[in-house]
Amino acid sequence: MKPIILLLLIACLKSAAQTVVPFNSARWKITGQEAVQEEYQGKQCLKLTNGRAVLQDAAFKNGIIEFDIAVTQARYFPGMGFRTQDENNTEEFYLRPHQSGNPDALQYYPEYNGDGAWQLYYGDGFNNPHKILFDRWMHVKLLVKDTAAEIYLDNETTPALFIKKLYRPVAAGMIMLENVWLVAARYADFTYTATDNVTLANKPQPYPPLQPGTVTTWQVSTAFDEATIVDKPLLSAVNTRSLGWQTLPTDGRGVADLSKLAGTKQGANTVFAKLVVESDKVQVKKLSFGFSDRVRVYCNGKLLYSGEDVFQSRDYRFLGTIGYWDAVYLDLKKGKNEVWIAVSEDYGGWGVMAKLEDL
Repeated sequence: MKPIILLLLIACLKSAAQTVVPFNSARWKITGQEAVQEEYQGKQCLKLTNGRAVLQDAAFKNGIIEFDIAVTQARYFPGMGFRTQDENNTEEFYLRPHQSGNPDALQYYPEYNGDGAWQLYYGDGFNNPHKILFDRWMHVKLLVKDTAAEIYLDNETTPALFIKKLYRPVAAGMIMLENVWLVAARYADFTYTATDNVTLANKPQPYPPLQPGTVTTWQVSTAFDEATIVDKPLLSAVNTRSLGWQTLPTDGRGVADLSKLAGTKQGANTVFAKLVVESDKVQVKKLSFGFSDRVRVYCNGKLLYSGEDVFQSRDYRFLGTIGYWDAVYLDLKKGKNEVWIAVSEDYGGWGVMAKLEDL
């Protein structure tokens, strides 16, 4: 074998080698209310409560991440981030131990600017039922390839969750083990392999075509305090003249994740999502829409609708997920009409979707 070919082969094998990183390694940045190393059920592990363990130099884009996790039967959400750019921007996977066996026992979502948007990313490709066993070790294996990923649990041969689309940009980043809750989770036997040589059992499929009239681009304002438009049936220049605007496309489902532009903070939890409707005559058109968490819908400056879609607002199991749950009828004038939807966020996803339907 020629020396150059041999060196290339050795380099490829080295780049695809599995890397074991014990939790006493200086490569980890570990923080938390409780972050201690101990022995649990025969394994040396990291007991983590209200904290994170971040492998800052992982430079992980594609490859395999494996670890064991032990959880209790409590309401909390231990998991991991990958391709992590910082603590507020990551691809996130976690368990819901208290929902073991239910459709949302497992969860994936992309996190932008610190908004954990599980209410926007729900259903096929984001959640799956799985029986989570408690007070014992469970093996987690994550396979990541470009814009898709698979989660395997307990060495099963079938993925427990097929993530059809990873929403954040394909970019190398840190790996983060995360349990920011007051119930302990334990992690052990962490390894990762950074490689493009990954084969997924499933093939990503494109989303079906959007329904006619679906809004695919919004003009989104800078954030402001929701209190400034409470009990305001008419918009005026006082409410809007200081706003800046950005263009935000929707995803393949027609959902606009507003946290891509900015995260919420006190005094800045609301934006306007603006749609211009050109009408060739005076007419009425139905606008179906979805949102999270609260909206006020204005047409040509007049308030038509105010509502909320927060966690448990419909029944005790309602997660506040986004969907076409509501509609208004727009009284359009001939020419240019402006629909302004004020979307306010508490937690769980800051988003809007809409479709304009012919009558």
